Amino acid sequence: MAPRRRQCAAMEEYERLLEEQPSFRTNQRRAEEFTARAVSSGVAERVARRLVTIPTVVHVVHKKPGENISDAQVQSQLAVLNRDYRATNPDTKKVPAPWKGLVADAKIEFRLATKDPQGRPTDGIVRVQTDRGSFGPGDEVKRDSKGGSTAWPSDAYLNIWVCSLGGGLLGYAQFPGGPKSTDGVVVLNTAFGTKGTAAAPFNKGRTLTHEVGHWLNLRHIWGDTLDCGGGDRVPDTPNCEGPNYGTPKFPVISCQNGPHGGMFMNYMDYVDDAAMFMFTAGQVNRMNACLAGPRKSFATPTAL
Repeated sequence: MAPRRRQCAAMEEYERLLEEQPSFRTNQRRAEEFTARAVSSGVAERVARRLVTIPTVVHVVHKKPGENISDAQVQSQLAVLNRDYRATNPDTKKVPAPWKGLVADAKIEFRLATKDPQGRPTDGIVRVQTDRGSFGPGDEVKRDSKGGSTAWPSDAYLNIWVCSLGGGLLGYAQFPGGPKSTDGVVVLNTAFGTKGTAAAPFNKGRTLTHEVGHWLNLRHIWGDTLDCGGGDRVPDTPNCEGPNYGTPKFPVISCQNGPHGGMFMNYMDYVDDAAMFMFTAGQVNRMNACLAGPRKSFATPTAL
């Protein structure tokens, strides 16, 4: 049965890596220090002056025939991703009036790789048959030895694994600074793209938009706390108490953030696909700081 409520394990993975990989803690601290400098100095803004194209490989890990999603389903997902990151998605018209001026084009696009790590032609889709009924959070789907598919070099490609996930998960991502061999994004096959097996309410491709945001160092909009003490380290997203689900009605007020409330329509909340449709200028600055710092190898991609 398809999940009815968004659940992302990116922060669960973040906490696991903090415990298991001492270098990740150091790298994340450095990334935050760099982000602050890059935003204040204009370095992030300079990245945004030109289009950054990220070579992408999609690992389709499947057991049942229906899990081996079609090329068309993969292409439908890339189309959504590119609209969302360029702010050309038609549903930006639904952004409430107080925030229309904050909608921002990240000037990032994603293209399926045309060359594999050995320089051979590829369509950017890797298909691996597994004996695993499903995967959970962690790295097993990213390893051949565990029934998954080994990552392509993560400083040259965005690795996306599409598979069956257990526990009601829609996906998760690895934040910058983690192990290169597991770097990338994992998405449930029925929450990937807009065609084929994509199932409502997660059939508009927004799960990958959300998870790639984490890959580019964005936090959840509420800061992953259970009170008003959190924050996503972005100045133009209102503080809010916790995640929103489903399709809320504007405004949703918490943490004294009236009159407009929380920005539940932001891609980094937990609402249904049809209810999320924007990144802010502050979030774009943070993503561009990531591309100037821990993910700077993508500023001059060579794998296309």
